[in-house]
Formats: sequence, structure tokens, C-alpha cells
Amino acid sequence: MDIGNLYSDYLTQTATKASNLERTLQGTGRSSSDDELLDACKQFEAYFYEQVFKNMEKAMVPSDDSDANQTLIDYYKENLISEYSKEIVNQSGGGSNTLAQQLYEQMKRNNSL
Repeated sequence: MDIGNLYSDYLTQTATKASNLERTLQGTGRSSSDDELLDACKQFEAYFYEQVFKNMEKAMVPSDDSDANQTLIDYYKENLISEYSKEIVNQSGGGSNTLAQQLYEQMKRNNSL
């Protein structure tokens, strides 16, 4: 198994995840159930945290692509960041001060016009 291809595939999956999330958010409308809309908002919040973590890491740790093992380490770090982001959203409890809840309420107001 080529580590470079594995990491390249993961980057492609990340771009696909962003595209799918965008389509999900655009696809929520008057016919969407409250659960579907809230789930889409939670996906967005998790993606948002994922991007924050990735940019924080870039600011703190210089990248060294010379080591072949670094690619594998990067792959696992990407997965870890993604899982941390989802866990933050799940542990927030869906209170009124979460990004997902605020986004959900705004979308409900806009779609009920």
C-alpha cells in the first residue's frame, strides 16, 4: 500500500465531505424535517471546528514533508482532528449557545417565510 496514495485519497475525501455538506445545507428547505435540518447544522459545526483545529496546528507546527512516515502521521492527525470536532458537537448538548443551534434557528426562520 502506497502511503502517498492513501493520504491523497484522504484529502480527496475531505474535499468531498465539504462538497456534500454544502449540498446538504443547500438542500434543506421547507420540506426538511427539524431533525434533518439540525443534523445538517451539526455537521457544519463539526466541519467548522475541524478547520479551526487544522489552522491552529499549521500556526504552531512547521510541516516537514521529507520523511515518508510524516505522510502517515498526517493522515492519522487528520482523522483525529475530525473525530475531536464531531465529539465537541456531540458533547455540547445542543444548547442555545452552540453554533449548530444558532444556525438551525436562523435557517428555520428563513425557510418559514
